[in-house]
Amino acid sequence: MSKILIVDDASSVTEMIQSMLESHGHQISSVARNGLEAIEQYKALRPDVVLMDILMPGMDGMQSIRKILEHDKNAKIVVVSALGRPALMKEALEAGAVGYVTKPFEVTRLLSAIEVATSSARKGP
Repeated sequence: MSKILIVDDASSVTEMIQSMLESHGHQISSVARNGLEAIEQYKALRPDVVLMDILMPGMDGMQSIRKILEHDKNAKIVVVSALGRPALMKEALEAGAVGYVTKPFEVTRLLSAIEVATSSARKGP
């Protein structure tokens, strides 16, 4: 299964996601509380998938998506956010996210997004 970095400033959310994913055989590489931590941990751990919240203190999810992809154009990032506005979803996908899951979500939706992310090949230079 996949090694996953969870990025969210709400510990209750990260604990819930971690429990869900571990019960389905995924390995949690680490948990980051903001975008800066996410970038550092991505560089150090090279997870298969990053689950990224949008609204966080310090560097937000959109900025960190772009920074991670500057470092590794093949990074697989799935946004997991309570913000389900179409314009925000479009912006995240244009920034390089390979999926978008709106909170609250069913575990099958999150598992599906991870499966799609790990099976997709990023296009481009």
